[in-house]
Amino acid sequence: MGSNNGRSRESTFYKEVLPFTAMVAMECINVGLNTLYKAATNKGMSHYVFVVYSYGLAALLLLPSPFFSARSRLLPPLNCSILAKIFLLGVIGCTSQIMGYTGINYSSPTLASAISNLVPAFTFVLAVIFRMEKIQLKRSNTRAKVLGTVVSIAGAFVVTLYKGPKLLVPTTPATNLLRQPLRSSQSNWMLGGLFLTTEYFLVPMWYIVQTWIMKEYPAEVTVVFFYNLCVSILAGIVGIFSEPDSNKWIIKPDIAMASILCSGILGSSLNNTIHTWALRVKGPVYVAMFKPLSIAIAVAMGVVLLGDTLYLGSILGATVIAIGFYTVMWGKAKEMPEYDDSSDLESSPAQKFPLLHNYKNEGISNK
Repeated sequence: MGSNNGRSRESTFYKEVLPFTAMVAMECINVGLNTLYKAATNKGMSHYVFVVYSYGLAALLLLPSPFFSARSRLLPPLNCSILAKIFLLGVIGCTSQIMGYTGINYSSPTLASAISNLVPAFTFVLAVIFRMEKIQLKRSNTRAKVLGTVVSIAGAFVVTLYKGPKLLVPTTPATNLLRQPLRSSQSNWMLGGLFLTTEYFLVPMWYIVQTWIMKEYPAEVTVVFFYNLCVSILAGIVGIFSEPDSNKWIIKPDIAMASILCSGILGSSLNNTIHTWALRVKGPVYVAMFKPLSIAIAVAMGVVLLGDTLYLGSILGATVIAIGFYTVMWGKAKEMPEYDDSSDLESSPAQKFPLLHNYKNEGISNK
């Protein structure tokens, strides 16, 4: 009896407590990385240089994976078709990253966290466009996804176009060690929102291409290595023309280097590992549910570390987006089969993306 209770407690800790703690920690880390990046760019770091070095570091860390990954050894060698798809993935990823970091440059990590919750809505729109999903308004789950999409996009308009009165203004400059210069204007805020919206419209496209690759070559770590390498090279090519000042490419041992190291190690390595594990243990809907938490974390970090002013529009818009997000996720959860936590870590890439699973019941083949 005692051993059974011990195993039960261990199982509860592994399946409930540990995933919850890990997901909250990952949201804190992701927002922290955006906040650290914002502080580094305030000190003069170029976002092109940041993408090149952070993704280059991530690729370097994953360099042994193509040679030592058990999955890679069992699969046939990479062919031109797979490499072309990885290159396309790199183009989409590089474009989205540059758009996203430019958007944070013009606005704040808080706006980035709010708009990131549009991904399920944009994915649903693309799934309809590519005929991966049918609009069947008689079904409650379809109505929920349509309504959630509309609400999410409306919230994005609110958070981008409406600032409103100030709710919280930092009054202790001594604690704002990473304080940003006072150059944020309504036009910059709107421009940042446009860049961030473009980034998160590209993210579901990235999901779709990655799903195609994983079906053909299901060695996730190896694919991520080549993807990181492609993004670093492509961003370097763009950066040569966009950032010709050679001094910008020399990273000093200050906050810029800390931002690059943390992003390469924590963002691309640890974050991917934890999310993959959580997807296997708890399923995609559980993992996605934590995304709106990043808004509250970003607000707190922005006010304390960057000296951001909190506006009413940010709170209202983020709340509307979160409502739309959970509405879409509820609709998706209604149609998903019960998640099996015994599945292989890299077995079904479609399981990793809540809105890109195979619609067998409707006779629609996921592409």
